[in-house]
Amino acid sequence: MVKSVRSRAEKQFAATQKRDKEAQLEKEDERQENAELVSKLRGLRLAKEAADKQAAELASAEKAAAKTKKTK
Repeated sequence: MVKSVRSRAEKQFAATQKRDKEAQLEKEDERQENAELVSKLRGLRLAKEAADKQAAELASAEKAAAKTKKTK
């Protein structure tokens, strides 16, 4: 009887450990997906900011050129 109780307890413990490990792996997968999404969005934001800055510099240069041309 002692053997069966111990055996049952060991099986329950093993099952609990397995569920915990699976849950931990699932959480890590979700964390990785979230990190990838954040990285992608950060890259897109930085690219947009660079494009906006370049467009603003171009517009400023054109405005300055038009002003210089206008005064001549």
